[in-house]
Amino acid sequence: MLRKNSLKPRLLAGEQVLGPWVTLDNAATSEIFGLAGFDFVIIDQEHGRGTPETLVGHLQALSNSTTTCLVRVPSHDPVYLKKVMDVGVEGVVIPNVQSAGEAKALVAACRYPPRGVRGSAIGQIRASNYGLDGPAYRKAADDNLLIVCQIETATAVDAIAEIAAVDGVDALFVGPFDLSGSIGHLGEFDHPDVIALLAKAEAALKKTGKPFGTVPRIGMTWADMFALGYTMVTADNDVVRLRDTAMTDIARFRARAR
Repeated sequence: MLRKNSLKPRLLAGEQVLGPWVTLDNAATSEIFGLAGFDFVIIDQEHGRGTPETLVGHLQALSNSTTTCLVRVPSHDPVYLKKVMDVGVEGVVIPNVQSAGEAKALVAACRYPPRGVRGSAIGQIRASNYGLDGPAYRKAADDNLLIVCQIETATAVDAIAEIAAVDGVDALFVGPFDLSGSIGHLGEFDHPDVIALLAKAEAALKKTGKPFGTVPRIGMTWADMFALGYTMVTADNDVVRLRDTAMTDIARFRARAR
């Protein structure tokens, strides 16, 4: 379904946006999140389930709302990027981008010639309404897509300014767990070296002038992350919401039954 990306201009204008992850590959979950009013959902195909083919169900489910559908691809594979774009995803979150060179190659994979190298099947893909709106899609495709590069290593932190300067990189996204792991302290957010690295990343991100996002760290909320200057924050995922609600109910039930 060809439609205007409602998230991208808001994000680029500095507006704070909130959305959950979908990891279980259930389109009804995306539909519920969309109807609830989240600004975006990220379909996680790096750590979660799903394929470019099953992504279609999520896009169809979200077409009844203004919620923007992003997908986190599993790698830098240009073929995978092409497949998710061809089915009509409105934005891509790309993991573990460590240099400006990688960012340039990824942007090129997302854009049609002459701005990039994306292969074309505009006359038949779902993104162009199966070719019914081919010319309109060709005109809008490059600029309508939101491209988010993840910063997940100490090496990437040192390259933040260069990555952000790449034409076509719309936003950056800190992966705090992998970032802490890159210096040998996975999930140790109270470790001085991790605190210092995150502070270094945040200072560099603010200087770029581009939107930047993250997931809440242990002991922090999405509101805390917005207070630190992030503008794109995720609010848990389907697994956490289901698991924690179930555990809370069971704990209350067991306590009552004693």
